[in-house]
Amino acid sequence: MKLYFAPHTCSFSPHIVLRELGLPYELVRVDNQTKLTADGRDFRSINPKGYVAALELENGEVLTEGAAIVQYLADLKPSAELAPPPGSWQRVRLQEWLNFIGSEIHAGVAPLFNRAMPEAATAIFRDKLQKRMTFLQHTLQQQDYLMGDKFTVADAYLYTVLGWLAFFDISLDKWPAVAAYSHRIAARPSVQAAMQAEA
Repeated sequence: MKLYFAPHTCSFSPHIVLRELGLPYELVRVDNQTKLTADGRDFRSINPKGYVAALELENGEVLTEGAAIVQYLADLKPSAELAPPPGSWQRVRLQEWLNFIGSEIHAGVAPLFNRAMPEAATAIFRDKLQKRMTFLQHTLQQQDYLMGDKFTVADAYLYTVLGWLAFFDISLDKWPAVAAYSHRIAARPSVQAAMQAEA
């Protein structure tokens, strides 16, 4: 398998999951500005959407969208328990979390990267994000991980997007349970190894 990635993007969550699972893969860096891969190919020929993450399988199929990729990977090695079994109620709960992260946290932070956005619009996104973070604070005061006491692919995704808040001087200290959660995940060997590999 090949994981196409760019540093400080949502491709970090499937990278963490690959390392958690101990699966063989190759990392291929993508320049987000030029859309060229490290070996000089046009990334849009691999993923016409033009953004990472993309996972190229041995059969040539390419899977995109982080939430889909991490579930696919988790199902390759169910014994690692990074996702509940397909068809189970808990799997639906996992998908609920992945959708929340994608639509509320990821999509809430992403517009802040647009420096041309008017300050009034930025304030609206920041306010909405504060509310979502308060919800996460309430959840993580009661449990160590999003699904309870076990790390799952949803935690890899949330950890990834929480890392973007520092770019906008949004400190997790305002939400101590979220800050503790982030530190807990940062200490995982898979996360440390993925950070080193992408540096």
